Amino acid sequence: MKHLFTLTLLLTAFVLNAQEKTDAPEKKFTFGGSLDAYYRTNFTAPNDDNQIAPSTSFADTAGFSLGMGNIIAAYEKGKVGAVADLVFGPRGEAASATVLNQLYAYYNISESTKLTIGKFNTFLGYEVISPTGNFNYSTSYLFSNGPFSHTGLKADFTLSEDFSLMLGVFNQTDVTEFNPDGSYAIGSQLGYKGQFLNLLYDKAGLGFEIDYTGGFDATEDFFIGINAAYADNEGEGFYGIDIYPQYKTTEALTIGLRGEYFQTQSDAISDDPSVFSVTLTGSYVVDEDLIIKPEFRLDSGSEDIFIDTDLMPTKSLGSFVLAAIYKF
Repeated sequence: MKHLFTLTLLLTAFVLNAQEKTDAPEKKFTFGGSLDAYYRTNFTAPNDDNQIAPSTSFADTAGFSLGMGNIIAAYEKGKVGAVADLVFGPRGEAASATVLNQLYAYYNISESTKLTIGKFNTFLGYEVISPTGNFNYSTSYLFSNGPFSHTGLKADFTLSEDFSLMLGVFNQTDVTEFNPDGSYAIGSQLGYKGQFLNLLYDKAGLGFEIDYTGGFDATEDFFIGINAAYADNEGEGFYGIDIYPQYKTTEALTIGLRGEYFQTQSDAISDDPSVFSVTLTGSYVVDEDLIIKPEFRLDSGSEDIFIDTDLMPTKSLGSFVLAAIYKF
């Protein structure tokens, strides 16, 4: 009887221990990234050391050039996790200034509430730093003039099946390691069925910006994206609107257009310059990971902000980019 009791205790302990191991949170580690390169040429301007290009971020060097490479490592265990996104190359350096594009940890307090602390890409705007997240390879004026990243704390709430809310407090825009004067920015995002209203107030940095990002499916193969923004920092700022119609012609090929009107504003200037830009991009999927993007772009300013092939001031600039993007 004594031996039977002892055996029962051992079996019970074994079952409880096995159950604890089964109930332990699963550890998940994922690894990915991308790399891209491009060729760029001007049709209406020199392609020498003058480096004439639209005053937007990335894809501004004539000839063959590197874009960026990034390595993304993510780890999750139960309700907590972390992401490290390291970037290399001209595109990453222009956007991040360091190799740390993103570096943050998160805690899923519940199914509807998530806290994130660290450095993460901005929630404003339609376009992002990595070319894998954009349809057009070159970027818009709205993207280039807005924030790239934030360092701070944010809380994401799933309010219902249709509504979401984000609230955050950050360092001054694009300030990562050190906040010199203790000034902080606050931001929020209200989402409804894929449409987002974004607000950022950064008194010591960009000032105030309100931004709408969204889109809709006109048909099964035809999508229209929209981005509009207004920013003001004590009389200095900008506003504009981007329209992104995209039509899927085949499983491999999609044709897309970005039409943009961008207007700077300044109390110190009586006639603020503006730009109207049209970018036509083809996106051809060679396989699941490699995408080839030929792109024609025409920028037209309200003033002579470019030069022509004779080095004379002109209002317009025509250019072409051929980009290759690989995602792994």
